[in-house]
Amino acid sequence: MMSAEWHARVECGGQVVGAGFLVTPRRVLTCAHVVGEGDGELTVTFTERPGSPAVPARVVADGGWAGGPTDLGDLAVLELEQEVPVAPAALAPVGAAHAPRPDRPRKLVVYGFPVGFDEGTLAEYRITATQLLNREWIQLEAWQPGGQPLAPGFSGAAVTLVDTGEVVGMVTAAAGAQGVHNGRMMPTEVMARYWPDLTGLVPTADHRGADRARLRELVERAVRAGLDGDPLRRVRLYEAARGPLDPDPPQEGFESLWSAALFVLCEIDGDDAATTVARFTTQVEALFETPAEPDPESPEAPEWSPILVDLRHSGAGDGQVLVEVSAYSGGRRHPVGSDTLPRARVRAYVQDRIEDAFRHLTPGSDELIAFALPRDWIDLPVDRWASAPDDDTPLGSVYPLVVTDQARRRAGARHQLTRVWKRLDGLPGVRVHRVECGTHEEPPQLRMRLRRSDAVLAGFATVPGTPRTRAHFDTSLTAPAPVVVWSRGGCAAGDDVPCAGGEGCAGKTFLDELDACVSGVPPAELPRLVLTLREEADAEDGHWARDIQLLWDDPRVFTDPYGSTPAPASASAHSPVA
Repeated sequence: MMSAEWHARVECGGQVVGAGFLVTPRRVLTCAHVVGEGDGELTVTFTERPGSPAVPARVVADGGWAGGPTDLGDLAVLELEQEVPVAPAALAPVGAAHAPRPDRPRKLVVYGFPVGFDEGTLAEYRITATQLLNREWIQLEAWQPGGQPLAPGFSGAAVTLVDTGEVVGMVTAAAGAQGVHNGRMMPTEVMARYWPDLTGLVPTADHRGADRARLRELVERAVRAGLDGDPLRRVRLYEAARGPLDPDPPQEGFESLWSAALFVLCEIDGDDAATTVARFTTQVEALFETPAEPDPESPEAPEWSPILVDLRHSGAGDGQVLVEVSAYSGGRRHPVGSDTLPRARVRAYVQDRIEDAFRHLTPGSDELIAFALPRDWIDLPVDRWASAPDDDTPLGSVYPLVVTDQARRRAGARHQLTRVWKRLDGLPGVRVHRVECGTHEEPPQLRMRLRRSDAVLAGFATVPGTPRTRAHFDTSLTAPAPVVVWSRGGCAAGDDVPCAGGEGCAGKTFLDELDACVSGVPPAELPRLVLTLREEADAEDGHWARDIQLLWDDPRVFTDPYGSTPAPASASAHSPVA
């Protein structure tokens, strides 16, 4: 048989009580009467892995078996103390045990642990009738009259197809009379009736069975080759494969590549399930590709060390601004300074405090300047501020610089954004979701579009304050779109003569150029890309990106989500982008 390591010996108090088989990295199926017959600690041993220790287990579900030999629901689900490095059993499509022709039955193999065979022994059987006894069992008949009879120790064993090793059922009982080599099995579709989690593991007999088999084969190869990967990598594999309606990955991630594969096979249903299985299979197959030699000219993805500049309406008068500057490094936020200032003094104050903030950053780290702004200031040209009192080079042409909206500081928005950015980690590039200056798309439609799994960047042809798209801009911030880009010099046609976005429209030109620039850039790299564009724009008159504004908001970059580090008394105790 193929890949028999998933066969299990079940023991209670050190005594062998039956067999079982692994169906997920932590779940073993057996008979309820097997685990009800012994006393003491319940353990499971995978005898086809010589030397592997017994694994403690506990019963977490059963079929409601009442205790009699003819009672229904003789199924128990065991949960292992930890995942095991064993490929789970592959389940055959429903009805696979039945031969197309009655005179040519399929050979079935059972692996059990009767007295005297602690290491296990095989028995060969067949099915001669498709009838279900009491809607519960199928009768097994010996393949040869002199073969190994079913006996105590076979209960709970998987019944498998000899040619593929796939499981079609589980042994529940022998015939009971000496010299009679018959028995009973519970087919997988009946087992799934008692334990619904099994449903997703039993493939249908259509073309998707081949996709599932291919996925299992690849995962087995990847595990044997040590390509199982770290938890983040497994989540990225799933994120790259899942469709817009597929569920989020578990919050705790995947303990193994098998866990991720079984999540795809079991948790995703509907018409698009086969597509997701196929995409995930492609992702796993890519693990075997030899990685290309790193390009010395191409820098690694940055691990940003941000300096946060928080500007707010002070409440002390129209001309007063509350300013707070912080640095993030070593997993902490370091307050640098805060004050309430007239607007005319804000730039000089920010220049000085940014210089002070650099003293808190790890030398050589990837600095990022982030401005948290009220929404009515979101178009403020902070990237054009001079970088130092004695250097008029624009700040955004010296450092990667982004803005964000203070309204996205709420816990709910941070939670949503964190989930979105985890999904984006696996994307090789960005696609622009264009909001044209003459768009006919209503804001609710835009919200739905931006909440799809492939939505990364909302690109606007107009400035945020334009009346005809202001509601669309607000929608992109609250969706929330993780990245929003526009030009302060975008289309400025008046409402009296709406622009159709044709040739010659500054907004259309901006979006066309932006689309071409970002298509191969991972989302985490966008601040560095925009820095390059701003440098080019400073050196070239009329460059399309001269007034580019990047709203980029990855909460994981800021390590104190809700102000865990005390701020000076005069400043807000909460970080607006953390």
